[in-house]
Amino acid sequence: MWFAEVNFVNQRQSRKFWNLAKKKFAGVTLQAGDRTESSGACQRKDKTNLEGSDFVTRQEFEKLTSRGVVVLDGAMGSNLREKGMPVGVCAEQWILEHPDTVLELQRAYIDAGSQIIYAPTFSANRISLAMYGLEDKVEHLNRELVALSKKAADGRALVAGDMTTTGKMLEPRGEMSYERLLEAYKEQVSVLADAGADLIIAETMLAVDETTVILDAAQAVCDLPVMCSLTLESDGSLLYGGTITEAVETLQEMGAAAVGLNCSVGPDQLAAVVRTMKQAAKIPVIVKPNAGMPVMDPRGRAHYNMKPESFALSMMRLVEAGADLVGGCCGTTPEYIRALCRCLEQLHR
Repeated sequence: MWFAEVNFVNQRQSRKFWNLAKKKFAGVTLQAGDRTESSGACQRKDKTNLEGSDFVTRQEFEKLTSRGVVVLDGAMGSNLREKGMPVGVCAEQWILEHPDTVLELQRAYIDAGSQIIYAPTFSANRISLAMYGLEDKVEHLNRELVALSKKAADGRALVAGDMTTTGKMLEPRGEMSYERLLEAYKEQVSVLADAGADLIIAETMLAVDETTVILDAAQAVCDLPVMCSLTLESDGSLLYGGTITEAVETLQEMGAAAVGLNCSVGPDQLAAVVRTMKQAAKIPVIVKPNAGMPVMDPRGRAHYNMKPESFALSMMRLVEAGADLVGGCCGTTPEYIRALCRCLEQLHR
């Protein structure tokens, strides 16, 4: 989970995501270009040099993942805790007060090999921000945090606008209405798209139904591709009921650009789950696990015992099982991503 120690918390035929990058993604060269803006959110277009296209379409995203494994970033929250972020604060607000911490971390991920980094907008939706009295800061936080990540990327990686669960169950299991959740997610994704996010990631989701609300929200306000990532048990069961197979089948029919898992457990426990996902998936599979299972110290801080080399070797087994987009979650650092990239390079020699 992105802030695990802090805040536990109508299918379309094509989508577009625009790239300001100059980077090779498995043989596809993306080059920075001039950007033109037109009225309305999500109607921007960048000049790129991607096989003659003016922008990267949903089909180009699929082509990109089909040509090789795409490397995501690693943990955010556990690294911020190490840098002094207290428990119980609004992480998004803390980041804006300490921007150099995230700039340094995200630049280190890109230097290590990350091709897509997640903007630290995880819980910056109206419902979650209300716990800190910051529900009127949705636009400010999301816009500034995307800008921070784009500054860190500096054209070398794509920036995904990050969204997650509110931790509140939908009716009839809980008290959260579909309409209220949809409006909160529409508000956030609209700002993320308008701020320049290249795509959307819905991560650390606890149930399929709330994940479909993010897909509905995104499809209502923009054309960015949406990757969906759920947290689950080592046997593939979801925390709020159902299985990862059911999630894959539902979300790809709802229009997700990629689907998979994050957080959960360590990569050494996920081979069977990844194989099961791959068998059901018609879209790319995301695998972004923790650095093993956490051990809590007397101060309530989580420590992860899997070392970068062991993590990378276990991740290679998941690549063999069918993972298309890979990275790390809680407990991972740029060293884990660097070790993973070294293994991927050896695989392709």
